[in-house]
Amino acid sequence: MNLSDLGELSTIRDWVRWGASRFSEAGLFFGHGTDNAFDESLALVLHALHLDHSLPRDFLDTRLTHKEKEQVLAYLLQRLEEHVPAAYITHEAHFAGLSFYVNENVLVPRSPIAELIEARFEPWLQTDEDLHVLDLCTGSGCIAIACAHYLPEALVDASDISPSALEVARVNVERHQLQEQVVLYRSDLFDDLPERQYDLIVSNPPYVSMEEMQTLPDEFQHEPALGLEAGEDGMDIVARILCQGRHYLRPGGIMVVEVGESMGHLMDRYPQVPFLWLDFERGGHGVFLLTAEQLQQYEEFFLEECES
Repeated sequence: MNLSDLGELSTIRDWVRWGASRFSEAGLFFGHGTDNAFDESLALVLHALHLDHSLPRDFLDTRLTHKEKEQVLAYLLQRLEEHVPAAYITHEAHFAGLSFYVNENVLVPRSPIAELIEARFEPWLQTDEDLHVLDLCTGSGCIAIACAHYLPEALVDASDISPSALEVARVNVERHQLQEQVVLYRSDLFDDLPERQYDLIVSNPPYVSMEEMQTLPDEFQHEPALGLEAGEDGMDIVARILCQGRHYLRPGGIMVVEVGESMGHLMDRYPQVPFLWLDFERGGHGVFLLTAEQLQQYEEFFLEECES
């Protein structure tokens, strides 16, 4: 397909409509920043034109130059033919109202935990000047950076096992000028972290089961498997976080972890544990909260899973 086949498309509105129609026709999956074909097409067209969503509506009827059409078509065809999530094409994603650089070494930010961060984890987290936060499996650094933004009194440690992911996180820490507030560690969960206790441990770890990995839409195949898959039932990493986390939480501290569609697997592993499943106004589920005291109270069950 080339521009000569699309001579009737002249305005921004024409190209957004055409892209949305082709995306719907192809049955693409949406869920990496947008949830429908129109918004996905609009994001790609505007980025190709170096414009943003604040564009006055009248500008949608402005005509594109030949060179602009070439760039727009290249973006739309890459999304259409390769099923690459739009965020990897534009190298930009939004989380908790903030912009982040992303590439295929990290997951596209999309966790409902953003809503908790914007609310400063109220009413569960008591904020003060001596607040310490740990973000495990930080990936792009979006959760750690958003925590630092909305909790300016906090010091935030962020860890990931992937050097490539940490390179992306470092770009984002510098973009938001948070080098004094966010410290990055290469660590397999808690293994290489400083000996410190935190008021909040937050994580969006890998939690996809082996079976579910085989059924994910093509778009997920562009994301790093290291950030998605976690054993037969998807709970291998979460089990380690629960087993070790009690040593890293202060009394009165809280742990917030996303497990998404694998919440049933988690409850099957720990039927005795009263996980608090959080609700979200903007949608999303599968995020639990436990207190430091609960981690201590149910320690024997967490240790049993880790040792089995």
